[in-house]
Amino acid sequence: MNQALAALRLGALNSTNRVSGRVVQRRVPFLSAQTYATETRDSKKEKNPYSHTLKLPRTTFPLRADAARREKQFRERCTDTLYKWQLEHNHGPQFILHDGPPYANGDLHIGHFMNKVLKDIVNRYQVMQGKRVLFIPGFDGHGLPIEQKALATLKQRDHELLDPMEIRKLARNFALKAIEKQTKGFREYAVMGDWANPYLTIDPAYEASQLEVFKTMVMRGYIYRQNKPVYWSPSSRTALAEAELEYNDDHVSTSVYVKMPLTNESVTKLGVEGSVCALIWTTTPWTLPANSAIAVHPELEYVLIRITNGGDVCADGTQLLVGKTRLEIISDILPNGADIKIIGSFIGKELEGLTYNSTLRGKECRILLADYVTSDSGTGLVHSAPGHGKEDYEFGLSHGIDAYSPVDDYGRFTDDAGPELAGKEVLGEGTSAVIEMLTSTGQLLFQQKFTHSYPYDWRSKLPIIQRATPQWFANVENLKDGACESIKDVVMMPESGRRRLRAFVLGRSEWCISRQRVWGVPIPVFYNAKNGEMLLTEASIDHVIHVFRTQGGSDAWWRLPVEELLPPETRRDGQTYIKGTDTMDVWFDSGSSWRFLKDKAEIKDRRADVYLEGSDQHRGWFQSSLLTSNAVRGIAPYKALVTHGFTLDEHGRKMSKSIGNTLEPGLVINGGKDKKKEPAYGVDLLRLLVGSTDYTHDVSFGPTIFSGFSDTIRKIRGTMRFMLGNLDGFDANMTVPYENMQSIDRYILHELYHFKQNARVAFDSFEFFRAMQAVSNFTNTALSAFYFDISKDRLYACSTEDLQRRSTQSALFHILINYTTTLAPVTCHLAEEVWEFFEPIRKLHGKNTTSVFQESWDQTDASWNNPILAEDWMALRKIRALANKTIEAMRLEKKIGSSLEAELDIYLPLDSKLGQLLIKSEDDLRQVCVTSKVNVHEASGMLQPSVMFMEEDSVQALGSETTVRIANVTESAVLTSVCIAEMMAIL
Repeated sequence: MNQALAALRLGALNSTNRVSGRVVQRRVPFLSAQTYATETRDSKKEKNPYSHTLKLPRTTFPLRADAARREKQFRERCTDTLYKWQLEHNHGPQFILHDGPPYANGDLHIGHFMNKVLKDIVNRYQVMQGKRVLFIPGFDGHGLPIEQKALATLKQRDHELLDPMEIRKLARNFALKAIEKQTKGFREYAVMGDWANPYLTIDPAYEASQLEVFKTMVMRGYIYRQNKPVYWSPSSRTALAEAELEYNDDHVSTSVYVKMPLTNESVTKLGVEGSVCALIWTTTPWTLPANSAIAVHPELEYVLIRITNGGDVCADGTQLLVGKTRLEIISDILPNGADIKIIGSFIGKELEGLTYNSTLRGKECRILLADYVTSDSGTGLVHSAPGHGKEDYEFGLSHGIDAYSPVDDYGRFTDDAGPELAGKEVLGEGTSAVIEMLTSTGQLLFQQKFTHSYPYDWRSKLPIIQRATPQWFANVENLKDGACESIKDVVMMPESGRRRLRAFVLGRSEWCISRQRVWGVPIPVFYNAKNGEMLLTEASIDHVIHVFRTQGGSDAWWRLPVEELLPPETRRDGQTYIKGTDTMDVWFDSGSSWRFLKDKAEIKDRRADVYLEGSDQHRGWFQSSLLTSNAVRGIAPYKALVTHGFTLDEHGRKMSKSIGNTLEPGLVINGGKDKKKEPAYGVDLLRLLVGSTDYTHDVSFGPTIFSGFSDTIRKIRGTMRFMLGNLDGFDANMTVPYENMQSIDRYILHELYHFKQNARVAFDSFEFFRAMQAVSNFTNTALSAFYFDISKDRLYACSTEDLQRRSTQSALFHILINYTTTLAPVTCHLAEEVWEFFEPIRKLHGKNTTSVFQESWDQTDASWNNPILAEDWMALRKIRALANKTIEAMRLEKKIGSSLEAELDIYLPLDSKLGQLLIKSEDDLRQVCVTSKVNVHEASGMLQPSVMFMEEDSVQALGSETTVRIANVTESAVLTSVCIAEMMAIL
């Protein structure tokens, strides 16, 4: 062993990435006199005089990705071509990931990217499992947002005067343009699917399929029409479902305390004299013109009070009826110095039937009992307007009170509210007018503005109201128990999604499915022109479905005369009918997509394998699909439900246009004008970010994060480049049988096997980030820091025919295949690039594959699982770690240069388990520690075998006077020790 050998290895380490040049044969004095090496030489760059004697890696696979340009070369192969290929050539079962249709009303954002890439990772993994993946992209094209954006394109025109067909034509064209643009973006993200044949909710065939669902629900009694309060958007002039609301925590309202005068008859029943008012409190003063009753709790105690020294407050001696527990609150709102005197006391049920004058309503109303009244807010007496609240409506229904609502579609008071209020917006000047009227009549005791959470229209971003109008509903009360039962066997990722979905389903009793817009699927109801009776039968719906299928879809409802929409038998009954004008909620549109999809599935009425969307869909698409599927089929429409979080910027803030922190994926992929400030990272970097992050929580995106993942991609490419370079000239038929491979190579295959199994478990459970963690750990711990490092001598210095080199190449061959297939579902372009660069991979198993996705995902063998061998090698790796620490300290002290200048002596009881292992592994240990020699010595007589430490005793660079020894620590040791206490526990 001489100093040249160390220099050889240093030259090899420094030349790992050299490619191109000419091949030179040189004799190398290493291992044996007959060892030859082949080297790729570049005389201009060559500095080390020994580098020409080595067989250095040779590959044109670049370390830099240049992704924005290079990925396009593989896009078609790994998307459209692959999708068609796998349907024709894979022989496994069909796998369906059902695409939740994105709304076709704008540009794509980073949330769209995350959603579609997560789906694509699932699909690509399933393709590599031999399954035939059915992924039909969907687009949701109906609804108010599209209608509004389409109308916004018109200038200086009164939209109210437009014919419905004009509006529908504008909306359709807008949606189709958005779909075309979004499709282009999704394809750029390398999302594999049937993009040539997506499902569109605006297609006639889809609309007809949706009506089939509606028809079944009608026939089974789940659909009904009723005049009751619904969430109403004055800005959009339509009813809304709860899923279409968002809450503004900074909304400001005005609360009022109002005196409602009891009738003389009721005052007499109380046994008092003078005037008496029931004191109510409300945060919606605009609903007072619809007041129909006051509710009290039957068991609460109420008191009659008189206020003195209150200035103008009740100066006329009016007595107030309030809840006893609310006296402190009443006292707080009175002027300073005011006194409260209790005149009498009553239990709530004693007040039942008393009457009062609802002055703004101009009607005498009753005090009634209600269990929902509490003593912890307001006055204990609750203003009830059944036309403006669900709880009030149910209360009114039980007492025969109509749902009165003097408010129009625009959120303005109607003439029924009186001349002082008519035409005023209830959430604006209408509220102020009500308060002025109460003040003028002396009924206003106190008013106060307060900030609270209030529902807003998620589209217009403006506040909504509750208003009674005739609407169509789906009866969720009769569906929800069966729906919750049907998801018991559904796989949920994360599991918390089950509780969330159940809570949303169980928390509602009905679903308002009607909307007051023209851009949508009509509710196919007819009304008798004389008496208003509804015509909604199986025959009438079937005929409308037939018309939709044969005459251009739902446009026919507005285009054709009513006679052509009626079934023949109805046309002959002598009655005159008019068409309904309501359209269906878009959640009913998309929630019926399982019905359209089942026509594409191989098994009738089968469930999709996976639904994957954002967590907001527990009250949206997940729920609407669950309800409609249970109503029609009695089953959940999915076998697995995967939920991801929302997107944040790198500072953890929600992305918002108003903040200016939104991200357009195309800008990250292709870069901006200034590539230094806005680099072109390509698609795979973003895909790796998505695949490496726990998407069940909110996911952050930003320049700093992109830069970090750029380094990760470079590390992965470097790993692949090392393997490709060292497999130059290697072919699959050169593979060394497992039983003939070197011990270290069999060990790394054991590690590869377990890496692959861990990744499989992660992919199977939709935890892709754990699979990418496994890739990172395997890359850094098993490969870069260990196997690659100790394999370089054999790869660079052995002849091409040497068994040791071939054994290592065989291991690299297996690693490269499985490493690439593991990454393929996530970084699909990079995987295809590797496949392109290494022809032997493409000829595996006697076939010529053109894509990595045509191979099985797992190419490991169960025989590689060798726990006994792994146990031995873990012990050797621990010794390596100790030796490296000792040698590195000497290197820092300039006592040695390369580790090959060191010779290690290990002292221990040779009859120990570890001793026996080291005796048979001296050569392996030399390679593991990368030293010129390792000597194992008997430690008898030095210390007890159970006490084992390692110590740097002395150090010697080759040719000098000292040696490196790893031995037992003695009490006389004076040099710094590197200790591994309980070394006997290595084995």
